[in-house]
Amino acid sequence: MSISPKNHQIIRLATDDHLNASLISHLNSFVYYLTVEKGMAENSVDSYRRDVIDFLESYPHPISEYTAQDVTNYLTDLKNIGLVNTSIARKRVALKQFFNFLEDNEENIQVDFDQVPKIKIGQYLPDYLDVETMLKLLDGLPTSTPLEKRNKVMLELLYATGMRVSELLNLTIHNINFSEQVILIKGKGSKQRFVPFVDSVALLLNEYLNEVRPILLKFEHTDILFLNNRGQKLSRMGFWKILHKITQEAGLKQEVTPHTFRHSFATHLLEAGVNLRIVQALLGHSSLNTTQIYTHIDTRYLIETHRLYHPRA
Repeated sequence: MSISPKNHQIIRLATDDHLNASLISHLNSFVYYLTVEKGMAENSVDSYRRDVIDFLESYPHPISEYTAQDVTNYLTDLKNIGLVNTSIARKRVALKQFFNFLEDNEENIQVDFDQVPKIKIGQYLPDYLDVETMLKLLDGLPTSTPLEKRNKVMLELLYATGMRVSELLNLTIHNINFSEQVILIKGKGSKQRFVPFVDSVALLLNEYLNEVRPILLKFEHTDILFLNNRGQKLSRMGFWKILHKITQEAGLKQEVTPHTFRHSFATHLLEAGVNLRIVQALLGHSSLNTTQIYTHIDTRYLIETHRLYHPRA
């Protein structure tokens, strides 16, 4: 069996991290099958491989112990985290191809895809922007006035961290750690998490804190990070009005909400190949199926993964 150097390198890295030798062997065979026997394009093979790796890492079992419920739970997690239906449907296809391939090669497979719900496409407009549109929006933001500079750093921070708008507006100046380049975010239910921010956002935050915020603060006394033009905490309604004005001026026809940035953050990282567990931890996403996963993620690995894959890094 032979596989291309690019495929071999990525698979070897997966072996070093989470997948055992048996799963890697199955994955190697699948990649060879897609590349040589089916003649699939390299980009398609790469997407399939990343989809399968993410599933296997998210639900680590011996290959014979996987069930339809494992696949269903995984797709549900992707839905809850904000991935759009078209992407989830592609991942379902990749997993179905993988398990069908193993079954055709006389492996003991228990996954019955007739029991895995099909993903309906086109039910709603996806609540996310593609990478090109997002970067064009952010790069086109005006920064002539103190308020425009504040708006720029707020939107960049939303996209860089995937935080909720309520979490953004509740940030204080003490939540920013420039030496580690992480932010302490206080989420739902008093849960806290550290999320990294990239170098470009660090520069914007520094400028905001040193030059812009003192102008907005005036004679008020508050630790709140983002202020309105009266030196007080910016309200959710105030932020929504700012965002609506910005997207209107940018000529975006799609409705953009604060959650669009959160969904875009998750979608872009997942599509780049970041493991579902890492994205869940960054988002502070809490569910019965995933809560225990967060306690086993090394913070340094989380930070390095974020900086490696985020489009702004």
